[in-house]
Amino acid sequence: MSRSPNSPRPRNGTVSPVSPPPRFALVGNPGNRRTTLFTAAVADAGLPAPRVLPWTELLTRGASFAPDETVRIDSPGEDPAVEHLLRGVADPTRVEGTGRWYARFTAAVRQVAGAARSAGAALLDDPEELAVLFDKRLCHGVLREAGVPVPPSPTSGPGAAPVTGWADVRAVLHEPGMHRIFVKPAHASSASGVLAVERGGRDRWRAVTSVERTADGRLFNSLRVRRHTDEREIAAVVDALAPDGLHIERWLPKASQDGRAADLRVVVVAGEATHALVRTSRSPMTNLHLGGVRGDLERVRAAVRAAGASWTEALEICERAAAHFPGTLCVGVDLLPATGWRRFAVGEVNAFGDLLPRLTGLPGSSAEGRDTYAAQVAAVARGAVPGGPVRRREHRHAAV
Repeated sequence: MSRSPNSPRPRNGTVSPVSPPPRFALVGNPGNRRTTLFTAAVADAGLPAPRVLPWTELLTRGASFAPDETVRIDSPGEDPAVEHLLRGVADPTRVEGTGRWYARFTAAVRQVAGAARSAGAALLDDPEELAVLFDKRLCHGVLREAGVPVPPSPTSGPGAAPVTGWADVRAVLHEPGMHRIFVKPAHASSASGVLAVERGGRDRWRAVTSVERTADGRLFNSLRVRRHTDEREIAAVVDALAPDGLHIERWLPKASQDGRAADLRVVVVAGEATHALVRTSRSPMTNLHLGGVRGDLERVRAAVRAAGASWTEALEICERAAAHFPGTLCVGVDLLPATGWRRFAVGEVNAFGDLLPRLTGLPGSSAEGRDTYAAQVAAVARGAVPGGPVRRREHRHAAV
């Protein structure tokens, strides 16, 4: 079969010569590592470089697309100018303002979707699903109603009573089975503003958080995890966060590896669990930027088998969670293994949970040998766009 002189030459056999190759338009921050990694994946597939629409341009002048473009929306994070436009604060380490961020972010992605649909362009991220994914209360409610295992929560779903401050959180901590909880800003990510709170006997309190509160009451994210036992200090942080919206869920005891609490980030692309990363920490937050370290996936799989559980079923829980966001090509699922490695629950589903450098796909998956960005490019190239056919996993004997 002859090739048109203008056709891109596939490198890794990604693009079929009989189908038009996708042309990507990427809403992102130029020079950001996410944009750089996705652009590299597109180049490695032999495709034209994506057209980058900067978040600053989108937020100030809007968006327009061509009919043959495939539009990917990426995270607006790690850019102070964008943070200022979204949250109205000059310092990107500030915690407050997530309610304003959410309103402006969801308005922006809806504008992207409207422009893409008007042009006849393909869209990889559904704006209404992003609005749910960036509200932990709504996302938890969707998963709970669908029967996906999630931690118990009094703030799950749109009908839950809002958390107005520490008094509400304190009352939850006195409910049966809720003496250890996570308090999370509803619209934040990367553990920003999260507190792990415990109530001991005689109302002794302990909270673990990366939030730093200044003398004048402002809140900042820190790379150092702090422990507080003064109820007044804990209450001050919660009261400052409450106006932006809070989500509460039971703090589930986790399995461990090398004496450290462990959980997993599982990336699901076009309905298939393609990548899994073990995160371990001595603190309740396993985020790598807060001191968490990558664990050993093979040892996790062995521990699951030794416990009489199924690794395949663990991945299928993540796929079930992702299936409730069919208009979004890729999500990152935080999978929480219970002590003993026999049971799993979904902590969160992240719209931009694919920044996992150097992590290659699970053996037997369609992403084997590919990073998370190459897996998404390959999925689009083979036609597995949101709302299309879901790749089944029966072939993945290596993952059992």
